[in-house]
Amino acid sequence: MVYRIEVSSADLVASRFAISPLITTKQALWVLSGKKEAGPWRAWTDRMREPYGRLLATEPGLGPMTVLFRDHAYNADFPAPPPAGVNTPIEEELAVVRATPVAQAHEEIARNLEGMARPPEEAARVLFSPDVVALFADALQRAWEEIVAPSWPRFHAILERDVVQRAGRLATYGWAAALDDLAPKARWLPDGVIEVHSGPGRGPGTGTSTGLGSDSGLGTGTGFGSGPGSDETFRLDGRGVLFLPSVFPLGIGSYFEHDWPYALSYPARGTGVPPETGGGAAGLAGLIGRTRTRILLELAVPATTSRLATLLGLGLGTVGGHLAALRGAGLVARARTGRSVLYHRTALGDALAGPPETGPPSADGGR
Repeated sequence: MVYRIEVSSADLVASRFAISPLITTKQALWVLSGKKEAGPWRAWTDRMREPYGRLLATEPGLGPMTVLFRDHAYNADFPAPPPAGVNTPIEEELAVVRATPVAQAHEEIARNLEGMARPPEEAARVLFSPDVVALFADALQRAWEEIVAPSWPRFHAILERDVVQRAGRLATYGWAAALDDLAPKARWLPDGVIEVHSGPGRGPGTGTSTGLGSDSGLGTGTGFGSGPGSDETFRLDGRGVLFLPSVFPLGIGSYFEHDWPYALSYPARGTGVPPETGGGAAGLAGLIGRTRTRILLELAVPATTSRLATLLGLGLGTVGGHLAALRGAGLVARARTGRSVLYHRTALGDALAGPPETGPPSADGGR
């Protein structure tokens, strides 16, 4: 089925790209709990198995929270609602979670469980206890601190790179260009509509998704109607929408619950198949080395030395030396923008790099 999100001029004015450490944390839990494939982050996921296991054993809210994770259907929003702003700190996001009325949390959980198998008795006791909001918030806080925060500089660099590139397109060409390649099954139509093609699973109609839909479908949203044959168009009514890039390649996810900000999550650029698996990148690495290949590929979007170092997990001196070599070979050039020096590929560098890659920085940064 096809679902349409109507975007008015007032919605465009109110719409923004945003980064959410809390939603990234919950997305990491989807992957670690086995509800989603790790994809190119398999090595990272394997390293996080041990701390995730410790959290399951010590945080009584974590296991019951993962019971609620479901694709192509309503997911309770209160554990990780869309942020109120563009760069909301994790502390403020967690404060919003902790402020959720228990009655609202129980209502969302009950809706989440509709159509699902009855949860284990121990999980059910937590889900409908008066402490569920605090238990979920505590689990999310520890998951952030022990699992996501150590990798946040790298994750944030990937997310920010996507936002900066789309914001540049927005400023130069408008929203259609900024949203042109949001996800394989989503597109911007000339009449101001975001169109999403949904695959198997429940169609939109009973609530919002957690921002964790897959490329085979869109998570559900209250504004889409209430069942087969119902209205398939959602109107934002001037509230706009937050566009939230994700480091995990989880497809399009929707947040259209009236109690929370409206949002769409989508895979950030650089969260697809690792470039090491492509023959072209492997051949280029044989010519100029793996690290210089990774740098050249990352420079599809201009970046500073420090940004490249963060993305690739390398030292500033190492990156600087490789940039100097690439510049000497005429593959990259640099330009000052304010206080920053941005490196970008030359025409020769573009030709050598070939078509844009879609993978994240390699786990070891190359050699």
